[in-house]
Order: sequence, then structure tokens, then C-alpha cells
Amino acid sequence: MTTQAPIDPKHAPGQHKGPRVEVYWRAVTYKTVIVYVLIAVAIISGGIYLAKPDLYSIVISKIEKTVTEPDPDTVTADQKHAKFVNLDGKVQVKKVNSVQWVEADFRTLLDKGDLVQTGSDANARITFGDGTTYTVKPDTLVTVEENNTEANRPTSVAVHINVGQVDLRTPNWSSPDSRAAVSADDATARLPSNSSAAVKSDPEKKESEFVVSSGSAQVQRGQEKIDLAPWEKATVSTGGGMQKSTVLAPPDLVEPLNLAPIIAENPKISPVHFEWKPVQDAVSYTIRISTTTMFTKTVKDATVRGTTADITGLDPGEYFWNVTATDSKKQNSEVSEIFKFTLVAQGKSQAMLLEIDGTQLHGRVAEIVGRTEPGAALIVNGQPVPIIATDGTFRHFTEPLEPGQHTISIIGSNRRGGTAMKQVSIVVPK
Repeated sequence: MTTQAPIDPKHAPGQHKGPRVEVYWRAVTYKTVIVYVLIAVAIISGGIYLAKPDLYSIVISKIEKTVTEPDPDTVTADQKHAKFVNLDGKVQVKKVNSVQWVEADFRTLLDKGDLVQTGSDANARITFGDGTTYTVKPDTLVTVEENNTEANRPTSVAVHINVGQVDLRTPNWSSPDSRAAVSADDATARLPSNSSAAVKSDPEKKESEFVVSSGSAQVQRGQEKIDLAPWEKATVSTGGGMQKSTVLAPPDLVEPLNLAPIIAENPKISPVHFEWKPVQDAVSYTIRISTTTMFTKTVKDATVRGTTADITGLDPGEYFWNVTATDSKKQNSEVSEIFKFTLVAQGKSQAMLLEIDGTQLHGRVAEIVGRTEPGAALIVNGQPVPIIATDGTFRHFTEPLEPGQHTISIIGSNRRGGTAMKQVSIVVPK
């Protein structure tokens, strides 16, 4: 559209004797400019590709690397902080340079001197840059004491328990000189690679306990030291000495297997069978079933004399379960390994189509290929299959598996209420 400049009334055309100058312009939008720029870039890129395809590939690779790879400075800065990977219930943090408590979330980064406090029904799992995890139990207050996790150097991380309990687990560090520590009162436990322990601090009793569940640990107070092996405990009394003793080992879980699906026609009234191995000196066992991995929402809590339990009243869904042992002195073992299972309602309509065409290992990850009905829902080892093609074919990659034999369970349900289950065995080489 062409627009003519307005004319001053004092110089109307009929009264103006001299030459007249008319000014015209064209309005161009930002959108038009962007389109022209994109066209120019496309033409230039096409010219470079036709003239020098090698140069084009190098440029594109550099652009992709810049976009997809994180800034090294950002990665290094993140490795210097500890962060939350699980949060259940009310968890608060007070930064070392602050006087206020704030609600913790997954964006909260922890530094040396920060305080973490959990409520009566809360748990928090903290991961440091070296892979060490600290699980802060309910009604616990801890201080981040040390956080040295620089790359290519021995790492050293530590927390102090003011009150409450902390469980920690160390990974397989590349440096044998790396250490993780947890202290209570004036005693400190140091753990090497592939070790785990539970530490309690009770200021009212003026006593602290250090229990090793795997690997080893050394507990030190002043010049006094105690080396602990699995299921050994060091008891430290304020103003007193340190004592070493053995503790009950937790039961090994048998059934249902971890990540196993359980299909029942009516889950609410159908009993689910639980079984575990006996523990020497144990006189009773406590089984707990929860809908959360950190057991903040327990749906069943039962104490039994034997090593089996049949539980009813569970709705369809995903559950976690563990067992603790108790001896004649009313001393409890640590909690067993946590297993997960899925309870599925058996469809009353005809069974659905579910076929497994093949499996393949990619390192420690298993690939499952098969086909089912379009619109069906599938779960592989407790993980949903995100993409099922319109013809029902699917391809799923499991999480990394430990070396050894594994049974992969695939369960599905369709819109008619039908269900199906398949299992395949996979051996992951060492």
C-alpha cells in the first residue's frame, strides 16, 4: 500500500505556484525482514554445501556441539554442589549465609555449612558430585561439613548429624583415596568405595550408633578407632568409650521378586504372597508395604512370627516392600533391600495381543522388541513404554542391569479391560 504525505493547507495545490515535491514510502514489517534473512541464510548454506560439502559438515557439527553440549564451567560448578534427588514430606534448608529456613526443592544446591532438616514424616536423599548418597530420615537435622569433589582428584564429602538418622552409600570411586564420612557428636565414620552404613545420633540418650550394612567403615573418636565389617555396630557414648558388637542382618527377600507383576482377577480381595529367608536369632519379622520408595506412605505394616505373609486389601498399582527382623531382646535389624511390584487387575474380557519378537543387549541395557494392540498400555519391569506405534509395534530399552541373569516382565492392558503378560530371560555378562 502506497501512502502520500499530507499537504499543508497553507500550500493547497490551487494556490501553490512553484514546483511540488511528493514523498512516498513503503512499510515493511519485522516478519518480512526475518523471512528475507532466512531465505538469504538458506541460499548461502546451499551454496556452501554445493561448493564445499566438507566445510559445510564441519560448520554444522560445531553448531550442534555448541547447542547440545553444556558449558564446561556450568558442569564444573554443578559438580561442586550437592543436590536433592528425592524429597518426601516437609524438608527445609538454611543456607550458611542466611538466617531463614526455606522449603527444599530439586533446584536447591547445597554447600559446605548448609543445614538440612526433615519433618516427622519426611525423607530426603542427597547426592554429592562424587556419587555418594545420604538419605536423611524423619526428624533429623544435619550439616554439610565437607564437599570436595573436584574432577581427577580424590574426593572427600561429609555430613554431621545433630539429631536423627542418616543412611549413606558410596559408589565405586576411580580413586582409592576418596572417602565419605558421617559424624555424630564427636565420633566420625569414614567409608571407602562400595560401602553403606546407617548412623543415629540421640542427644537425649547421649549416644550414637554406627552400623555397617556392606563394605566397611572406620569409626574414630580422638585416638580411638574401630573397624567395622558388614552387620557390625559401634556404639559411642558421650563421655564414655566405644563398644563394638554384632547386629541382626536383615532378611533376604524372596517373593514377589523385584519389579515382578502380579495379576489378580480382584486385587482388593486376592491375597498377595510375601516370603523372605530366615535370619539367625530372629523371633519375629515386620513387613511394610508402601506406595513410595522412601516409605512415607505406608499402606500395610504387619508383624509375623514366620517368614511368610499373605496380604489382602491392596488396590491395583505400584508398591514397595521391605522386612526387618527382631530378636528375643527386642533388637531390630536394619531394613532389608527394598523390592517393587506391580498389582494389575485381570481383565474379564478376552486377553489382549502381546508378542515379544526379540531381545538384544547393548552393554548392560536390554532392548525389547514386540507388538501389541494399537492403543494398549505396556509396562516393562515397572517402567511404562512411552511409544507404541499405530500398528502396535514397540521397542523399549531397560535401565542398566547388573551382571547376571534377569527375568524381564512385560505386562499390558487394553481398552476392553483385557490384560496380558510375557517374561523373557536375559543374561548380562560380567
